[in-house]
Amino acid sequence: MKTLYTHKDANIRKTWFLITLFLIITIAIGWVFSYAFGTPLILYIAVFISILMSFLSYWHSDKIVLAMTHAKPIGFQENPEFYRIVENLCITAGLPIPKIYIINTPALNAFATGRNPKHAVVAVTEGLLNRLDRSELEGVIAHELSHIGNRDMLVSTVVVVLVGFIIILSDFFVRWSFFGGKSHKRENGNAAAIMMLIGIFLAILAPIMAKLIQLAVSRKREFLADASGALLTRYPEGLASALEKISQDEMPMRHAGNAIAHLFIASPFKGEEKKSWFTRLFMTHPPINERIKVLRGLKI
Repeated sequence: MKTLYTHKDANIRKTWFLITLFLIITIAIGWVFSYAFGTPLILYIAVFISILMSFLSYWHSDKIVLAMTHAKPIGFQENPEFYRIVENLCITAGLPIPKIYIINTPALNAFATGRNPKHAVVAVTEGLLNRLDRSELEGVIAHELSHIGNRDMLVSTVVVVLVGFIIILSDFFVRWSFFGGKSHKRENGNAAAIMMLIGIFLAILAPIMAKLIQLAVSRKREFLADASGALLTRYPEGLASALEKISQDEMPMRHAGNAIAHLFIASPFKGEEKKSWFTRLFMTHPPINERIKVLRGLKI
C-alpha cells in the first residue's frame, strides 16, 4: 500500500533522474559542438553564460519574482492571525520564519521563493486569505514551507539555469552554422558533414526536450510538496479542500508570466486542465484533480 513516504521517495528519485538527464543532454551537445567546429570557444562562452545565469538566479531570484508579482511585505501587526499560522507551522517544521508577502489580487494562489531556508519568502494573494478557512490556509502554507524545506528552490534554479544553458548553446550553434561557422577536418568531409547535421538536429530538438524536462521537474516537485505539506499538518484534507477551491476560481493572476508560473501552488493561467493531452505536456503543474486524489489517498 502506498503511503506518504513512498510517494515522497518516488518523486525524489524521479526528480534526480530528470536532472541527471539534463546533464547528459548538456554534455552531449557540448561534445558535438566542439567536434563539429574543432574549437572549444563555444564551450567557453556557454560556461561563462551559465555561471553568470547561476549567479543572478541564485542571489536575486526572490527579488525579481517579488517585483514581477507586485507583492508587498506584511508583518505581525498587519495580519496577526495569518502570521501566527506561518509561525506555528515553521516551528513544527523546524524552519526559520520566512518573509511574508501579500499580492493584491482576488485570485487564489501562493508561492515560495528564495535561495535557502534562511533567505526564503512566502507570498499569498488577498483572495486566498479572504476565501480559505484556517485548515485550508494551513494546508497551503505547509505546502509552500515544504518547498523551502525540501530545497525545491535550489532544484528549480538549477533546472532553469540548465534550460537556459541548452537554449542559448543551441541558438549559438545554429547561428554559427549558417553564418560563418566552419567545421574542422576538411580532409574527412563526410564525417564533418554528418556531425554538422547531427549538431543542427540536436540544436533544434534540445530546447524542446529541455523545456519538457523543466516542466516535468516542476510537476514532480508539486506532488512532493503536497505530500510533505500533508505530513506537516497531519491533515491532508485541508490542502485537498484548498486545491478544490483554487481549481474552481476563474480569476487569472494579473502579474504572472511564463517565467515564474511554475512557482505558484497552482497554475496562474486558468483552463490548462481542459486542453488536449499534447498541450498538457507543457503545463507547469499537474492537474489539480490528480493532486487531490493523491492527497485523499494518503495514509498518515
